[in-house]
Amino acid sequence: MATALITGATSGIGREIAWQLAAERMNLILVARSADRLEEVAEHIGQVADVEVEVLPADLSQAEGTLRVCERLIDDERPVGLLVNNAGFGLGQDFVGGDIERELNALNVMVRAVLMTCHAAIPGMVARGGGGILNIASMAALTAQGTYSAHKAWVRTFTEGLAASLKGTGVNATVVCPGLVHTEFHEKVDVDPGQWPESAFIPAERVAAEAIEGVRRGKVVVTPSRRYRALAGALKVAPRSLVRAVAGPERSGRRG
Repeated sequence: MATALITGATSGIGREIAWQLAAERMNLILVARSADRLEEVAEHIGQVADVEVEVLPADLSQAEGTLRVCERLIDDERPVGLLVNNAGFGLGQDFVGGDIERELNALNVMVRAVLMTCHAAIPGMVARGGGGILNIASMAALTAQGTYSAHKAWVRTFTEGLAASLKGTGVNATVVCPGLVHTEFHEKVDVDPGQWPESAFIPAERVAAEAIEGVRRGKVVVTPSRRYRALAGALKVAPRSLVRAVAGPERSGRRG
């Protein structure tokens, strides 16, 4: 039975991906900072789906946490067939005048950890002739909302380049760029999700399903929902001055 490793697996899109992969009879390795939450989610999935669920507590903002995950990915005796880089968080601050440690932690989680885990996982997948990388970016990758947008733009571009490099190896690289999703993301950075119409939100289970289907079909970029695909097309062709005006840092939606 194949095994998937998922970072940021205790909530939101990561947890939903874990449930849907378990329903497809994939064994799981769940990665997150909180050992207690990992154990709780793992026990629930394992009991309901009857798959093996391994927990790997790791803080990806720290080098030792990311290295721990990389060590698991290079274990050829227990191969990982799908790597899901989902861990991430909103910074909840402006770059100018913001806390530099928070900026560096975000960079480590959403950029360095993605680079390092992909670098660790791919050689074994290529040697085995198959596997998948699923990196979670965001519609924010096409906007100009500070360093979060920059990190997600890096994830998107990196994954596209990775997909081209892996062509013909049997290994797929997919990046999913969701829009608004009801998760813990907004409340952690003091953003009121009620400022947007409910119709703007996509269920996490739909994002997960389209992401997994994208990997299965070998798609490189997945943007869930027709509405957000249209918005992505508009953002790509709009003058960047307009993008900065309508989707710049001041449009983050934070309270105060």
